[in-house]
Amino acid sequence: MPGRIAGTPRQDGYRMPGEFEPHQGTWMLWPVRTDTWRLGAKPAQAAFARVAAVIAEFEPVTIGASSAQYEHARSLVPPQVRVVEISSDDAWMRDIGPTFVVNGHGGVRGIDWGFNAWGGLDGGLYFPWDQDQLVKRKVLEIENLDHYDLRHFILEGGAVHVDGEGTLITTAQCLLNKNRNPHLSKRQIEGYLRSSLNVERIIWLPRGMSDDETDGHIDEIAAFVKPGVVVMSWTDDRNDPQYEILQEAYSLLTRVRDARGRRLTVHRLHIPDRLVITAEEAEWIDPARGSYSRRPGTTFAATYVNFYICNGGVVMPGFGDKRDIEALNTLQGIFTDRKVVQVHTREIALGGGNIHCITQQQPRGG
Repeated sequence: MPGRIAGTPRQDGYRMPGEFEPHQGTWMLWPVRTDTWRLGAKPAQAAFARVAAVIAEFEPVTIGASSAQYEHARSLVPPQVRVVEISSDDAWMRDIGPTFVVNGHGGVRGIDWGFNAWGGLDGGLYFPWDQDQLVKRKVLEIENLDHYDLRHFILEGGAVHVDGEGTLITTAQCLLNKNRNPHLSKRQIEGYLRSSLNVERIIWLPRGMSDDETDGHIDEIAAFVKPGVVVMSWTDDRNDPQYEILQEAYSLLTRVRDARGRRLTVHRLHIPDRLVITAEEAEWIDPARGSYSRRPGTTFAATYVNFYICNGGVVMPGFGDKRDIEALNTLQGIFTDRKVVQVHTREIALGGGNIHCITQQQPRGG
């Protein structure tokens, strides 16, 4: 029987692998929240199904759905996509699901972090989030994996990116936010990251992208392609509210060294035009006190960097923007050993995230 493991992954010789390392499969959740997703979440469900179908061309995919949505989800995704019954408050598996760690002998374990809906009662996106808190353990029980209990430490998966060789990138805006772990100092937070993910070098970007409701998750601004190589969001438009933030991030990333002493190779991926919710789109979102506002004119962070790396492939967002093809070609030139597939994901972006946010990789042991 799977159970709770005492100690830490670092003590036990486990580490968080890079996303580009081999996967056992991908985990997702099914969207239903009508104060997040318009038109009863039907357009979002169709977009999630498209993403799942593309990933399933490269590796196994499992989607967790509520009992009420099980048959509907099953009908929209290909037969090779596994659908299991898992309740949740929303569908951001990157942040709600477990982080998996591996050792060099085929072992895989999970980490059960704390979760408070991106800020709890101090700027969080909705209430309650009690079903979200159970998703990690449900996934780990389905996979019969032991886990480390870190529910006392708030961490969303989208807040960190690792290279699998001891380097982690994050943002101070998110991890040092008073609505995550206000009782901990920066040094103490670094201690948790080192002991849990087995990293040596933590690169702190000051800020995430503007208009990111997650308080600046790293997966909107930068991602590891492989050890020593990063791709980041970029704009040449000095009038874009992202311009100074991205200049700041580029300056830092090109100056630092990773855990192996390497200077990073940094590729820049130009962002699309700002994504603004229309009056028609906002009209069909159910209002709810305490939920994040999605009124007409609300702007969302839009980036091609919120892609997902899977076995032999990369699944990236498309927005119907003039830069979509340019971004696809650029990313394919970076991932020369993988097939890059673009999926139109405006409906996911309107919910506050994109492809990386709705997926969580389960690494292969070994």
